[in-house]
Parts: sequence; structure tokens; C-alpha cells
Amino acid sequence: MVRQKEPPLDIEGAERLAIEGLAFLASEPEELGRFLALVGLGPETLRDAAGDPGFLAGVLEYFMENEALLLVFAARANIRPTMIAAARYLLDREITE
Repeated sequence: MVRQKEPPLDIEGAERLAIEGLAFLASEPEELGRFLALVGLGPETLRDAAGDPGFLAGVLEYFMENEALLLVFAARANIRPTMIAAARYLLDREITE
């Protein structure tokens, strides 16, 4: 399989990737439950939290903590796994600036 070259990642792209990651987690109920338990949220507060760059960074961090999950998500998103780390870095910078 040949992947197309990814465009340079900006903050909007990082946010889109994190939201895509959240949608992926939502399609895997067991993983979503684990993630929500870790961050201390319930399904009813998920939509509001998704607008927070810190939360989005946490979504990507969750993937980075589980290599198997990271690889599955990266394959489905058709991106290199390192793009998740790059997006995480950009979102972290957004929080601190």
C-alpha cells in the first residue's frame, strides 16, 4: 500500500486528527470506556470536552500509551504513527501559549 504524502500538520490538522481519534474510540466501546474512566468524564460531557485543546491532546496521548491501538488507528486514518505524536506536540504547544 502506498500512502499519499501527508500535508504539513498545523493546529487545525492536529485538532482534526484528535477528533478523528475520538471518533475511532467511540467505535470501540471498550476502549472508549477505558479512556473516559482515565480522564474522569462521562459520555454526557464528552461533546463539551472535545472543544478543549487539552482534552484533544489527551486523546492523542491515550493512543501513544498503547502501541497496538496507535497502530490500528494510524492504519485506519492512513497516516504514519509519528503524525499522532506530532499532532500531540502541536496541541500541547497550543495549551501552553
